[in-house]
Amino acid sequence: MHTAGAQHPPAATQSRPGAGGSVRGLLAASHALPSIAVTAVITALAVASGRGPAGSALVASAVLAGQLSVGWCNDRVDLRRDLATGRGDKPLVAGAVRPRTVAVTAGCALALCVPLSLANGLAAGTAHLVGVAAAWSYNLGVKRTVLSWLPYAAAFGLLPAFVTLALPGHPWPAGWVMVAGALLGTGAHVTNVLPDIDGDLATDVRGLPQRLGPRGARVLAAVLLLAGAFVLVLGPSGRVGAAGMTSLALTGASALAVASPPRSGPRSRLPFLATLALAAIDVGLLLLRGAALT
Repeated sequence: MHTAGAQHPPAATQSRPGAGGSVRGLLAASHALPSIAVTAVITALAVASGRGPAGSALVASAVLAGQLSVGWCNDRVDLRRDLATGRGDKPLVAGAVRPRTVAVTAGCALALCVPLSLANGLAAGTAHLVGVAAAWSYNLGVKRTVLSWLPYAAAFGLLPAFVTLALPGHPWPAGWVMVAGALLGTGAHVTNVLPDIDGDLATDVRGLPQRLGPRGARVLAAVLLLAGAFVLVLGPSGRVGAAGMTSLALTGASALAVASPPRSGPRSRLPFLATLALAAIDVGLLLLRGAALT
């Protein structure tokens, strides 16, 4: 087994970054793009559900704090593995920010997430915090097992519940909403690890996508994205209409692209970015249909 602990960090990691470099390094280590994308989608659901400006802002703050905590935790926990696989694009490996700074910031974001979540109500806050805990469990070890998909399914499946449980009467979202969230979240998991499968296997990370290999993982990701789109389109009552058909067409085209080897090479992030975009498009078209989440 490849021993990450035997690796020595590049010289860059031994220097102390300046304040400006630390801020930029922290931002890079936060996985800002997916954090913002998830926050924007859930905030849109909150607005559409009638939470109002203040309630929607509270939802956005809690989700963003949770997402940032997960991103920083991920990069800190993965530092030895990233060193072992030569991931010079990672800010911690490049020395753009100190490991302790990332660890402390992750803890602070998680601590802030707790009151922000519970401010939406006990039921809603608990649902969100269970999802955040699932994401942290992935970082802290579940990612190395065949159940690597489960934290993503749980976390994304519970995000709609965070919105609806804060509404009067504390209703749970419709089952199809949670199923769609779980499918899209699991698809995001698969496309996210596609560029790193070889390095993961070299450092004994054997989640479900790694066990399937690049080709099998691409096919699985395409199936999950298509399934999630079909659930979002067919789940609500009423006719599908042009918006639903557009969503299915876009998802189908993207799924074919995800299933095919990327022209830019196996380390391409395009499948993951396409997954984020498709999730946003699917949810946006769902809202245009006026479908109720409960």
